[in-house]
Amino acid sequence: MSSAAVSSADLAARDAIVVQDMVRWLERAVIDLNLCPFAKGVHVKGQIHYAVSHATDGRGVLQDLQRELEALAEASPEKRDTTLLIVPGCMEDFLDFNDFLELADEMLDMLDLGGILQIASFHPQFQFEGTTPDDITNATNRAPYPTLHLIREESLDAAVEAFPEAEMIYERNMEVLRQLGAEGWKALDVGARCPMHDATEAPHTAAKDRA
Repeated sequence: MSSAAVSSADLAARDAIVVQDMVRWLERAVIDLNLCPFAKGVHVKGQIHYAVSHATDGRGVLQDLQRELEALAEASPEKRDTTLLIVPGCMEDFLDFNDFLELADEMLDMLDLGGILQIASFHPQFQFEGTTPDDITNATNRAPYPTLHLIREESLDAAVEAFPEAEMIYERNMEVLRQLGAEGWKALDVGARCPMHDATEAPHTAAKDRA
């Protein structure tokens, strides 16, 4: 077997682990804790597309983001309602990731998809502005890997209409995490299983609430 074939096989195996990590996080944290009441429906229906970026720098991530934004906009909502673009190979530092989000929003506008799609973000070191690194409420936006969540505005509007309490989700989630505590979060075992970065390292900066 050629080295290229081995490399391709290794890459596929790594991608499978990354997706498994994300599905475990989605099921155990997002759905079981009901951090997002809209997640279970699209998960059960298989409408979440998991895209693993092989990029090692921001430029590569932007290229992958453009591809996934265009693909989501063109896809049928019944088959692909939302996309998780997972970035295991770069932007381990939350500061770098937080800065990149501005470029991501610019890409959305450049493609004339503003108002059609929007981008939410998750990171293993996520920290809201005004919190300390060990504040458990930061876990509401902590995922195993740096992740860009591509969302259809239409689907979000429909979900909010069906769930009038949507505006209270943020406050509810913070209370859920406070009651769970750091040990309870750790017990969920939703961290990355492959050594691409140290997800337990303290965040370097805080993000403003983009909600």
